[in-house]
Amino acid sequence: MRSTGFRRTFVALSVSSLALALTSCGSGDEDSASGKTRITVNCMPPKSAKVDRSFFEADTASFEKQNPTIDVVAHDAFPCQDPKTFDAKLAGGQMEDVFYTYFTDAKHVVDIGQAADLTPYVKELKSYATIQQQLRDIYTVDGKVYGIPRTGYSMGLIYNKKLFAKAGLDPEQPPTTWAELRADAKKIAALGDGTVGYADYSAQNQGGWHFTAELYSQGGDVVSADGKKATIDTPQGRAVLQNLHDMRWTDDSMGSKQLLVINDVQQMMGSGKLGMYLSAPDNIPILVKEKGGDYKDLALAPMPGGEGTLIGGDGYMFNKKASPAQIRAGLKWLDHMFLTPGDGFLGDYARAKQHDAPVGLPEPRLFTGAADAKDQQVKKANANVPVENYQAFLDGNHALDMKIEPPHAQQIYSVLDGVVSAVLTKEDADIDQLLKDAGGKIDGILARG
Repeated sequence: MRSTGFRRTFVALSVSSLALALTSCGSGDEDSASGKTRITVNCMPPKSAKVDRSFFEADTASFEKQNPTIDVVAHDAFPCQDPKTFDAKLAGGQMEDVFYTYFTDAKHVVDIGQAADLTPYVKELKSYATIQQQLRDIYTVDGKVYGIPRTGYSMGLIYNKKLFAKAGLDPEQPPTTWAELRADAKKIAALGDGTVGYADYSAQNQGGWHFTAELYSQGGDVVSADGKKATIDTPQGRAVLQNLHDMRWTDDSMGSKQLLVINDVQQMMGSGKLGMYLSAPDNIPILVKEKGGDYKDLALAPMPGGEGTLIGGDGYMFNKKASPAQIRAGLKWLDHMFLTPGDGFLGDYARAKQHDAPVGLPEPRLFTGAADAKDQQVKKANANVPVENYQAFLDGNHALDMKIEPPHAQQIYSVLDGVVSAVLTKEDADIDQLLKDAGGKIDGILARG
């Protein structure tokens, strides 16, 4: 799943507009009439996102001014990658020269032969050596580099400090185990007046996404290391479901309304009626700006369990038809736009602060060494959110195993949705049978490749 707070809207394309998009994206012309190297790029913010759009346009214009022999043609589309059209654009040769991907896309794009090998050129990317190794590894397949990471996120626990205090809990001591979370949720729910201690998703593939995150947190995994077999029918898998069952039916700390999705849970948290839920840091500004929450009340802790956390993120890959000149130009553009500490579309924290965008949220660090130090220095100098509320998350994340989503994630999440929803809607749900049946279905998905 994407980190759902990161993207604002989903754009529905009609058949005619999709056809237009497909015919206008390809990497056909390397050079414009002026003799410049021309590159097409995607994930430009839509016109409806006026501030982000203006930042993107200004940064691209400054890049072209500094690199007068390069012409950048940006295409806007949100979401930046639509799973319904992504493979069709790749197969039809209509993808942009430099195109947006989720971390989970990398191996797939390489396997179907649609990615340019960046290995001979990556030394020209000034920032590459400063990027976290585990993020670089996501876009490295069989020793070759096929993409450049741009952002990352990791799951944690958002909690309401005001409700913690009201329930007699210490707001500075969030739960670190699932047993502690269960106990805290029960105390929060006991406040009454519709207050829910802990909420979780169980529909639209989001339940499967969170089951995966909770399984990682207990040291489990969804599929085997070779990607061929399901590994959910385990003590860790049973522990995840038993905990949800007991909070729902024994403690009554999850409320009676189930089959929730992210918007439902965000609404509960923003209205001050929810104690805790799992999310990435980018949910916090949505809770404040769209759901009525207050930054001072919202804190972030690491995943309970202490073993692992689910990470995700995005980056850019290059069309297999891109010429060497286009690859070099695209790498320069990525450096300028996204990979210069304290500057560019994502890193100009002073500009973001001036436009009342949140600065100081605890995103996972993209850089290492001196680059990281500079990025953190500029971010700290421009912080406009209560960064102390996120210190537990930052401290705790260092000890966790960072794990990306499983292969065929959306298909697997669809299967696991049924498991989670059954446990939360049927008091007599047979956890062992649910895991056995789901494991068989996931084995089938993996076998089909």
